[in-house]
Amino acid sequence: MTKETFQGMGAISLKKGVGFRVWAPSADSVHVTGDFNDWSDTKHALTAEDNGFWSGIVNSASVGDEYKYVIENGDTILYRIDPYARAVTNSVGNSIVTKDDFDWGDGEYDPPAHNEIVIYELHVGTFNPGSQDALNPFDSVIQKLDYLEALGITHIEIMPLAEFAGDTSWGYNPANIFAIEESYGGGEWFKTLVKSAHARGIGVILDVVYNHFGPSDLDLWRFDGWSENEGGGIYFYNDWRNRTPWGATRPDYGRAQVRNYIRDNALFWFESYRVDGLRWDATSYIRNVDGNENELADGWRVMREINHEVDEKFPHVLMIAEDLQNEPAITDRDGAGFDAQWDANFVHPVRDALLTISDGDRSMFAIAEALSAQYGNDVFQRVVFTESHDDVANGKARIVEEIGSDQRTKAFDYAKRRSILGAALTLTAPGIPMLFMGQEFLEDDWFDDTRPLEWERVEKFAGIVALYQDLIALRRNKNGKTRGLQGQGIHINHVNNEEKVIGYTRWMEGGAGDTTVVILNFADQIWPEYTIGVPAGGEWQVRFNSDSPNYDDDFAGLTATSVVAEEDEYNGQPFKLTLSLGAYAAVILSQD
Repeated sequence: MTKETFQGMGAISLKKGVGFRVWAPSADSVHVTGDFNDWSDTKHALTAEDNGFWSGIVNSASVGDEYKYVIENGDTILYRIDPYARAVTNSVGNSIVTKDDFDWGDGEYDPPAHNEIVIYELHVGTFNPGSQDALNPFDSVIQKLDYLEALGITHIEIMPLAEFAGDTSWGYNPANIFAIEESYGGGEWFKTLVKSAHARGIGVILDVVYNHFGPSDLDLWRFDGWSENEGGGIYFYNDWRNRTPWGATRPDYGRAQVRNYIRDNALFWFESYRVDGLRWDATSYIRNVDGNENELADGWRVMREINHEVDEKFPHVLMIAEDLQNEPAITDRDGAGFDAQWDANFVHPVRDALLTISDGDRSMFAIAEALSAQYGNDVFQRVVFTESHDDVANGKARIVEEIGSDQRTKAFDYAKRRSILGAALTLTAPGIPMLFMGQEFLEDDWFDDTRPLEWERVEKFAGIVALYQDLIALRRNKNGKTRGLQGQGIHINHVNNEEKVIGYTRWMEGGAGDTTVVILNFADQIWPEYTIGVPAGGEWQVRFNSDSPNYDDDFAGLTATSVVAEEDEYNGQPFKLTLSLGAYAAVILSQD
């Protein structure tokens, strides 16, 4: 051991040897054992620092060595994985010394503005495991990046990658939050995925879990031998505040060292992996003990402090909360400070309207409220979707499966049309739109971490994939004709609850190529002529018609390519136009 100084936590690769630093305030002594000392428990002792930290430099250690901390507390000897380990052999194995020297190349990734983002959520383990030549699951995702680029999305959101128990999981049971799951390919391969995505103009958002750790394979549990009330020790609350739906493993946000641990992890993803955003899981259980009561002021504090620091150091990234309690303070700078939050005001009423069996029971007023909801003064402070990992599992399923997935039946036609209607609503509504993997080719199996996507459906439903490509291109204003879909403006022009039709206008600054009108028919009713009010007269071009036979042979395609609006007040608008409207169809119009 040498007495040189170094900065940082965990194992830090130095010019000569490796520096180790760990927090273990209740320890009587701490040693580091590993490949570099033939796993001796006593050869390399760490030196006590202030505030319960221990550190030292092992000159014989090097990158690639496996190691653990040996913590003595009274008569108890504990062998612990490093809480800051950047790699582990597995969740019950050893820490591995790493060095952050990845070759990122010369390519520059230019992230889009938040109002231009379209997210595609995926689970690495089930996204493309059928690839025969993939070296690992990360490589199998890389093989589909060209497909995702062609689809038109701007970001992939990846379900949690922190090392978890076993080789199969959704990822929301992190055992080692700095280490990338080895069964997926580990940290170097995740960096390769990020680099490959950036080369295609695709950003990467990563799910992180700070509302609880584990609960299994958790070396943080009673890490240095101390605990109270049968609690988890220094990293966790040791009283009633520790309880969560996933175990009594809520981090103790009241301890500065624990807040710093979470803060270091959040910044780590930007500094070492160059990700473009984080989506925090279940933030309602960070700010409340029970999700909606027994508030935790320190939970608010840890979110706010991290988000403020990220804003200063990485202003281009997107910080998203999955809170789902319709709490405006989540995206308020003086609250939790997130850029956006998953919006329960959208997903629940929209899914209810899409899944309701009888047309007469659908509420267009509920859809109007879902479209109009927002947090603060920015409509892009919410993420809108009809499918996510939570909404297609745990007793719930894909929209197609919920309505009718048997392709021989009329129910499948309804399922196909209404799932598309939901996508059209998502991609034209105010907010940041998100799709769930396979949604664009009508994947009909509920999500399970052992069930892979059926990629053969891409060819089978090629027209539907093309429909999603067209919708995403309009959302991103690729043709320069629908800029309004990226704007703050929305006006609900038309709510026909009797016939189940709704129409609305989106705009940024207004005018030709900007103002965009969306009409959605939520009924199994064909309208050869349907009249709706619009904000301007003259010719309106049909930019999208979900009922086009170009997308599916069963679609009628009644709508003309253009219609003329005449001066006549209608639905509070100064002009009106009449067009044909297919059953369960979406039509998008704008002017040249």
